[in-house]
Amino acid sequence: MNGKVGNMSVQEMKKDTVGLTKVTDDNLSTHVARSFDLINFKIDRKVESIIIKPNLCYYWDSFTGYTTDPRLVASIIDVLREKYGLDKVNIKIAEADASAMRTSHAFKMLGYERLAEEKHVTLTNLSAERTTTKKVSIMGKEISYEVPESLLSADLFVNVPKMKIMSATILTCALKNIFGCIATPRKLAYHPILEEAIVGINTILKPHLTIVDGMIALSHFPVKMNLLVSGLSPFSVDWTVAKIMGYNPNRIRFLRLARQERLGDPDEMQIIGENLTDFKNKFPHVNAFRLKWQNKLQLKLLRTYSKIVDDVIPPFLET
Repeated sequence: MNGKVGNMSVQEMKKDTVGLTKVTDDNLSTHVARSFDLINFKIDRKVESIIIKPNLCYYWDSFTGYTTDPRLVASIIDVLREKYGLDKVNIKIAEADASAMRTSHAFKMLGYERLAEEKHVTLTNLSAERTTTKKVSIMGKEISYEVPESLLSADLFVNVPKMKIMSATILTCALKNIFGCIATPRKLAYHPILEEAIVGINTILKPHLTIVDGMIALSHFPVKMNLLVSGLSPFSVDWTVAKIMGYNPNRIRFLRLARQERLGDPDEMQIIGENLTDFKNKFPHVNAFRLKWQNKLQLKLLRTYSKIVDDVIPPFLET
């Protein structure tokens, strides 16, 4: 383990603590509760509304490494209710439409309708909710977003991303999952300034808790990692995930931008729980240059596709 949690006082715990929890059996709720304890997660305010944002970027099952496992979301709901006494609180599972995905279809195909019925929670399409326009400036670029008002007012906002590589940004995890909250379905419009846009939306929307589904992660193929990564800071979570994937976080542009915008500081981080190196050795590293070359090829294909037909963007081109 990277930290002696049992002997660590609350005062010694840094705000940007990231917990690594190994999933050793099917009792996910036990591991989720452990991941909360690692980062000393507490609820110090009245909670009447909870929103959980998984990553449902397309219609592929969680076993492909692309989407958040509904079993993890179910376990998070159980722990919030049982450990924190939130059994009477309104809980919503929320996702927004994307260029290549409709949330209503994803909820049905990926097991979230069944989950909602079993756990008595609500499914919400963020693209159909009331929004407010927010503008930020990142690196001199003014960026406008349609932001769901429910996310701005939620008493508890839980970010549940998937751990994946992405050709445009090297990795996609906690910060990128918040980008997926933008109500505008055609998020492809942000891709010329994607890294700035990811950072910008994270200056507006700030989840209270992030827990990463790294049970099956996605490199150039799905890999069973049996890992949960928890943290209060999406930046610190992504910085840690970059290390697990074998990348230098300082060389990932959106993380550098996020640091400049003071979304986090690696000097204030600590990683506790399991040994990071054990998981790093499991993850099949993909060369960053290869990913960038792949992204250029995909964009070229996208431009060609757009000239031929005005239709839904193929998911492999958008992501």
